[in-house]
Amino acid sequence: MASNLTLIFVSLLFITSLVRFWLGNRHIHHIQTNRNQVPKAFSNTISLEAHQKAADYSTAKTKLALTESLAQAIFLLILTIGGGLQWLDQLWLAWLPDHNIIRGALVICSTLVISSIVELPFDYYHTFTIDEKFGFNKMTPKMFISDLIKHGLLGIALGAPILLIALWLMRSAGEYWWFYLWLVWSVFNIVMLAIYPTYIAPLFNKFTPLADISLKNRIERLLSKCGFKSQGLFVMDGSTRSGHGNAYFTGFGSSKRVVFFDTLLDKLNEDEIEAVLAHELGHFKHQHVIKRVIMMFLISLIGLAILGWLINQSWFYAGLGITTPSHHMALLLFLLVSPIFLYLLRPIMASYSRKNEFEADRYAATHANAQHLIEALVKLYRDNASTLTPDPLYSNFYDSHPPASIRISKLSAYTGS
Repeated sequence: MASNLTLIFVSLLFITSLVRFWLGNRHIHHIQTNRNQVPKAFSNTISLEAHQKAADYSTAKTKLALTESLAQAIFLLILTIGGGLQWLDQLWLAWLPDHNIIRGALVICSTLVISSIVELPFDYYHTFTIDEKFGFNKMTPKMFISDLIKHGLLGIALGAPILLIALWLMRSAGEYWWFYLWLVWSVFNIVMLAIYPTYIAPLFNKFTPLADISLKNRIERLLSKCGFKSQGLFVMDGSTRSGHGNAYFTGFGSSKRVVFFDTLLDKLNEDEIEAVLAHELGHFKHQHVIKRVIMMFLISLIGLAILGWLINQSWFYAGLGITTPSHHMALLLFLLVSPIFLYLLRPIMASYSRKNEFEADRYAATHANAQHLIEALVKLYRDNASTLTPDPLYSNFYDSHPPASIRISKLSAYTGS
């Protein structure tokens, strides 16, 4: 069984890597083939120069993503069948032979730190080379390092307790430890949804109440009409880090709030902002967030149940390069390897997400002006350098939002044009 798992794992890793490179190169070729002509639907609103910028920006990001995926695949092989995890485990065992739970937490944390170090050059290159070249980066190296430290400290503060609880449950809670861990994990996520807007997000950005009285009154009328109650309307200083614009809802229960990037408010007029907000309200009205949370809980329950079975299978460890089975190693292996086994399900999740976007667009067209949403989206496509010509297969596999041409076409139908 162990040798079979090794073969299956290596084969799947090879296949998923091939699929990534095949799709990525299709995407790049399709973008570059259409680089010199703006799609007809956008010919009056987006210049050739802006279209070419989007094509080159998307190409650069895709090439970097392909390089990063190759590095991640090699790193995963080194960790597993290459013996990296086993070496780390033995290292901590020599230092802490009698503290199984703490040692297990340190093995997992060490792996996550090393993984972050592997990913760091790619994040840095994306920010200070690609985004800098195309005029989106507003960060300084000092801010980049500061954010990195904040994320690390926050990860320790929030992740360490839940990790120690998980390892304690796996060791002490009996046969159904995985169910008790699922309950703890679910409660943790609900609490995080509630406290994120008020206590965590402000660690990285400043949030100030929306000061534009005219826009505020208009938005509050829309919120009232749609039956949405929030803690307030806030503007986030997104321009301190990036030139990209966005708007979103965040929070859970009474902590819900509406957040606009300052870059978005600078780019759109009141009609367009209202239409964008109506789209976001469509997600709320269709309960997309709640449905995704429920889906996440179900997936995590199934995943933990599978782990509850695998933890007692010696071939699970041996097939992935581990000679000394343990609770922490089972958890770590599962976290590292499961994405490979789930990769080919990505088109299903992407399709579901695009369906949600169409539903939210339809809601926006009913409660605002579809033409204003079209105008807002075109500006955002242009200003965010989003490609108008993604490869259809690549888009179906990865994209959470519909391609620009399809989305605008559907919205145009609501306008009667």
